[in-house]
Amino acid sequence: MTIRVLVVDDQHVVRAGFTAIIDGEPDLEVVGQAGDGAEALRAVRESRPDVVLMDIRMPGMDGLTATRELTGGAGTAARILVLTTFHRDEYVFGALRAGASGFLLKDCDPQELVDAIRTVAEGEAMLAPAVTRRLIDAFVSGTVSPPSPGDDRLQLLTLRERDVLVHVAQGLSNPEVGAALGIGTATVKTHVNAILTKLDLRDRVQATIFAYDAGLVRPGQTRS
Repeated sequence: MTIRVLVVDDQHVVRAGFTAIIDGEPDLEVVGQAGDGAEALRAVRESRPDVVLMDIRMPGMDGLTATRELTGGAGTAARILVLTTFHRDEYVFGALRAGASGFLLKDCDPQELVDAIRTVAEGEAMLAPAVTRRLIDAFVSGTVSPPSPGDDRLQLLTLRERDVLVHVAQGLSNPEVGAALGIGTATVKTHVNAILTKLDLRDRVQATIFAYDAGLVRPGQTRS
């Protein structure tokens, strides 16, 4: 099954570079390109991609607005993978809140890029540990808003599920969570699915945001 990808960036040379990388993979195909958010909305309707590779800062409609439109009832099932120069981009957290399935830094290597596309196409979230650390640093520096205290939905989770959520929010993969808690990977996956269902969240990215907003994970908190 070929994964259909739409590349959105205001720089032609960047779009061309990503397109070359993606089209070089046998299971990936670029079905369209767009130079801003408005073009992206039209291209999604026309080409029906599985994954949208979305830049944030663009002239006209930016990637944050386009992401919100696409995930807020625009009639598409496309997953949004944000590409950013995070250390200069204060809108990443907003993009995740808007419904993006994850984000990568623009200086990632080609293999990271294609692996991330496959990951989000399968319905998973792409929140790499290295990027998670940058997000936490942004909390500490005040680049993004601090978490709001408490959330009644926490009461829906068992103590074990809370433990799993904390580790997920710190950027650990399922095997890493299992090793930290002394449980199997399959059990971790079961807990993660239960967390998403109980909290009505779409993926691990939204779970991470929830954990910070609820105060379950604090800015600057390190991995266990």
